[in-house]
Amino acid sequence: MDPRQRPYRSVLYIPGSRDRALDKARTLPVDAIIFDLEDAVSADEKGNARETLKTALAAGGYGSRVKIVRINGLDTEWGSADAETVRDMGADVVLLPKVNSAADVDALAEITGEIPIWAMMETPRGMLNAAEIAAHPLMAGFVMGTNDLAKELQTRFRPDRLPLQTSLGLCLLAAKAEGLIVVDGVYNAFKDSEGLAAECAQGRDMGFDGKTLIHPAQVEVTNAAFAPSDAEIDLARRQITAFEETEAQGQGVAVVDGKIVENLHVATAREILAKAEAITALQAG
Repeated sequence: MDPRQRPYRSVLYIPGSRDRALDKARTLPVDAIIFDLEDAVSADEKGNARETLKTALAAGGYGSRVKIVRINGLDTEWGSADAETVRDMGADVVLLPKVNSAADVDALAEITGEIPIWAMMETPRGMLNAAEIAAHPLMAGFVMGTNDLAKELQTRFRPDRLPLQTSLGLCLLAAKAEGLIVVDGVYNAFKDSEGLAAECAQGRDMGFDGKTLIHPAQVEVTNAAFAPSDAEIDLARRQITAFEETEAQGQGVAVVDGKIVENLHVATAREILAKAEAITALQAG
């Protein structure tokens, strides 16, 4: 499956140091896993976490889930060793925290080679340089680090996330311009399903491919929010049928539910059906 066509509805953070969590992740219905060597691992566990994760990935069992490893920053005492280990770990993606510029990506690529790179977008400078970061030839995805970003911007929490909209929008524009995956930040209140659903709906409406999660309890809500609904699938099929019938009959305009259907609507409809089929294929696998 093309990496940019597969679903990334749910992207769950898992501590790289915890055997039990690493094992449980093999059974969770998530589209991707971020195996974390950074924030989820204390300083005195960094070296052990690296080896624990390497052993877990070598054992396999993660199926079709995309395996993303978040390393420590290269400006820390652990970053270079993380990057060197990830190079031979069998990960699908290496995730670099606090990316400020394309030069940061270059520095990682010198160590990890041709492994696709994702960037944690979580600093003001990263927001201003989002376009150049997205354009890097090894860049394949953005992850919004909304907690760190809010801290750096000194914003207050609001359910509508208005203080973060400029930053979210800049990263969405850069990612879409370069055909990258772009995943929304975490929702911290993991027991608040209603609030999570509202933030997922906002992110989906904005154009995010999915959302990063901090707890398995958030997976079901997120998977549903970022998957095409039955109504969307039904409308997509009817739009395609109406458009093709109109073309075959040599008529001018296709209409579905009182609305004109043009080429761009059909293109979107086909993307919706392709995504639904990809989700079904992943669930079957």
